[in-house]
Amino acid sequence: MECYVCEVCGYVYDPAEGDSEGGIASGTPFSDLPESWVCPVCGADKSQFSPE
Repeated sequence: MECYVCEVCGYVYDPAEGDSEGGIASGTPFSDLPESWVCPVCGADKSQFSPE
């Protein structure tokens, strides 16, 4: 699965790790994240992420 990086702050979403603070289980692909999900570091929305 592909990692995605936040273009605002540089946070990397790694599907293997998920986002435990955001309630996202490990193994969740970026494409399956809810539209309401935001970067846990800076709050940017999904449109601000690009494949790493």
